[in-house]
Amino acid sequence: MSKRLLFLEKTTREGSTDPMAWYGLAMEYKACGRHDEALAAFTTLRERSPDYVAMYLMCGTMLTGLSRPEEARAWLEAGIGAASRARNAHAEAELRTALDELDD
Repeated sequence: MSKRLLFLEKTTREGSTDPMAWYGLAMEYKACGRHDEALAAFTTLRERSPDYVAMYLMCGTMLTGLSRPEEARAWLEAGIGAASRARNAHAEAELRTALDELDD
């Protein structure tokens, strides 16, 4: 287990509300192939910081890769809404592209 993963687990377990800590944890779990734990971390991040746009694309593409298209669709669509509210046209375009690819 990497030092980074251990640090992020400790930080979030101690109650960190920093969205970067939760996003980092989710991404570390994803990189390790620990997808259920990654999804749990993404879900916690979404509950705590629903405007953290980057998580939607990362979680959606992870779920797509795991052949879980309906869950992926829900994350990507929610991300489009979050990106639109944040006026983040670049992220919105990336999310729309991922959603279009899911529909192909």
